[in-house]
Amino acid sequence: MSATTTPGRTKRSEEELRALAAEGAQLDDTDAAGVARWAAETFPGTLAVACSMAEGVLPHLISQHAPGVDVLFLETGYHFADTIGTRARVADELDVTIVDVLPELTVAEQDAKYGPHLYERDPARCCAMRKMEPLARTLGGYEAWVTGVRRDEAPTRTTTPLVTFDEKHGLVKINPLVTWTLDDLTAYATDHNVPVNLLMYDGYPSIGCEPCTQRVAPGDDPRSGRWAGLAKTECGIHT
Repeated sequence: MSATTTPGRTKRSEEELRALAAEGAQLDDTDAAGVARWAAETFPGTLAVACSMAEGVLPHLISQHAPGVDVLFLETGYHFADTIGTRARVADELDVTIVDVLPELTVAEQDAKYGPHLYERDPARCCAMRKMEPLARTLGGYEAWVTGVRRDEAPTRTTTPLVTFDEKHGLVKINPLVTWTLDDLTAYATDHNVPVNLLMYDGYPSIGCEPCTQRVAPGDDPRSGRWAGLAKTECGIHT
């Protein structure tokens, strides 16, 4: 499925989007529902939600105000089976439209061109080809995107703003869960019967590609299981 703005509507200029980002930055960062409502009202038909399928909390929250909203899933070809299962549940149980964001090369094609297990030899390049580049192409059809980034996830995310202009992708970036904790996330999922990836209950508070994600010891940085043993802690999408 391709990402496009609402038929007949021209994407607003960078200047206009910057002004809207500044407006959103003044919202209460503890009122996730209020931020979701503002996003839906401000970007009707031009809003996308990014979801790694660790759970369906963010798609559920946004869909309460933007029914049928596009939910972008980076289909890297390396996901856990439980992640694919969660994607299926989110598609079936929530009022959203799943958009599979695909890299240019299949895993087999990438292996043939660059050699197998590129994620071991050059994880930054693998992430760029399988996540960052496909996402950048897809976001070109939207005015704003919503992410589930939280400040408590890692030292690299402690200063994450509520709403900002995304210089890398040229649109507004909205982080309504920025002040939430992992407990807030799981409590919302329980209260609203939202799909949750079973790996979340098996030592994986942050879930990425299967070859690059390990269990995290209780009390450790939630993202310490991502690219464990390497200096890399981010794929580059949010940095």
